[in-house]
Amino acid sequence: MRRYSAAAGRRRFASVLLLLPLLAGSLFWGGCEKRDWKEPAKMHWDRDMCERCKMAISERNYAVDVVDPKTHKHYKFDDIGCAILWFTEEGHDWGDRAIIWVKDGKSGAWIDAKSAWYSTDKITPMGFGFTAYKNRDDAGSGEVIDFAEVRRRVMNRGR
Repeated sequence: MRRYSAAAGRRRFASVLLLLPLLAGSLFWGGCEKRDWKEPAKMHWDRDMCERCKMAISERNYAVDVVDPKTHKHYKFDDIGCAILWFTEEGHDWGDRAIIWVKDGKSGAWIDAKSAWYSTDKITPMGFGFTAYKNRDDAGSGEVIDFAEVRRRVMNRGR
């Protein structure tokens, strides 16, 4: 059986006390993950609210993340129609320069909204009916349109 002296116990206690601030600091700074502002923001499903209509974003296949290229601020939406109308309603002139991410209707991955293909036959959270796909073939056999046409139709419809 090993015997420890009081001095050895104090040294061990002192070394633990010195390590605690280092451990706490590493946990604190390690939790501050630096993300690339150009990448989509983390969605908190059923808690994040659509910037335009203020409804909870819950339907994962229709979520949208808009990034202001100047301020790097992210704006979240529940439907591509809300995102397009929001630019005009709020008077934002940076819509053409914005980075717009949408969820792919097949894989659920974030894709570039401006290069996506859209089917027009689904029921979406705000009723605009556009589902994004990375590949044209994934959009189905019905009507398939590009982002410019989605924008034109949303602006014509309004709401």
